[in-house]
Amino acid sequence: MRSVMKVAATVALVGLTVSACGSKPTDSSSTTPAGGSTGNAGATSAAPAATGGGSTQASGKALQACMVLDTGGVDDRSFNQSSWAGLQEANKSNPNIKISYVPSNSSNDYVPNLNAEVKKGCDTVLAVGGLMADAVKKTAAKNPKTHFGQIDAPSSGTNVYGLQYNTAEAAFLAGYLAAGMTKSGKVATFGGLNIPPVTIYMDGFWEGVQYYNKAKGKNVQVLGWNEKNQKGGTFANSFTDQNKGKQISQAFAQQGADIVFPVAGGTGLGAGAAAQSSGGKVSVIWVDTDGCISAKQYCQYILTSATKNLADSVAQYVEKGADGTLPTGNYIGDLKNEGVGLAPYHEFDSKVPADLKKEVDQVKADIISGKIKITSPAQPKE
Repeated sequence: MRSVMKVAATVALVGLTVSACGSKPTDSSSTTPAGGSTGNAGATSAAPAATGGGSTQASGKALQACMVLDTGGVDDRSFNQSSWAGLQEANKSNPNIKISYVPSNSSNDYVPNLNAEVKKGCDTVLAVGGLMADAVKKTAAKNPKTHFGQIDAPSSGTNVYGLQYNTAEAAFLAGYLAAGMTKSGKVATFGGLNIPPVTIYMDGFWEGVQYYNKAKGKNVQVLGWNEKNQKGGTFANSFTDQNKGKQISQAFAQQGADIVFPVAGGTGLGAGAAAQSSGGKVSVIWVDTDGCISAKQYCQYILTSATKNLADSVAQYVEKGADGTLPTGNYIGDLKNEGVGLAPYHEFDSKVPADLKKEVDQVKADIISGKIKITSPAQPKE
């Protein structure tokens, strides 16, 4: 298992080493920020272990690991960036692992990009994001000799390894924390799109607030989402539109919310801008990565981050392939295996009451033990 210091050091290089997306696949052996981080209730690393299926032998002495990014670019401060960081970390630890990525400008690029990587002779093709699941299923079925890694969706074939994350657990902690920290009695969340990898975060956040209310006899309100209405909620319909994210966040602030939980990739940076414009009256809880590293310009407004440890799980997946065997079946990251968690409180550390920190830690323990049951319908299943 990778140490916390190694993950943090890797993450800290984001501003220096992540280049913008181009039209051609880019090989690199440098490092960029890891997707997971350790925190007060937090995640350190996660070793992907298959829960079903067999294994596929990697061909040749070197392993060629190729990645197809979703829209948003390699520097999206979210799942693209974290997933690519995992390949870079694998390449750094084992130069025999050759890596590259290709960007997707729209969903129309998914199948062509996947097919291009197959034709290139990649030993494994990693698809970033659940929106690519159907494209991976079709492409994998037509190319049984190529192995695929599918991030944020389950395995769809014997040559597909599904990497999923029960981020509802981390978001539950974030919701409980937000309910304990709000001064206005109102918190808010919005998504990029109404899809399971997004709503799972929103569900967990909503549930965490409800749990706090029940435990404390409070009535903290959640604007933007109610788990009981999966077709409702507030969505930007974009993972890149920062202006939209700012508009939504400012609208929440006008309604009284003082903590915003954006589940929207780069669009979420607009929440940071809104918090900045508010003069600190509004704070943000980031998702996927440690926001104080991936969106460090807004660190003073970021209470914490609900993280999923994409980088380490991706790295360890391809490292297994370099050892001779690419896993198949499914990996599910959760609080117990440290595949998800909370990042440090950073600049809010002295502002979060000690009693609340202890309560968050206890809630984490109760989720792991099964005492607290999370009900989000978007949770990945074994």
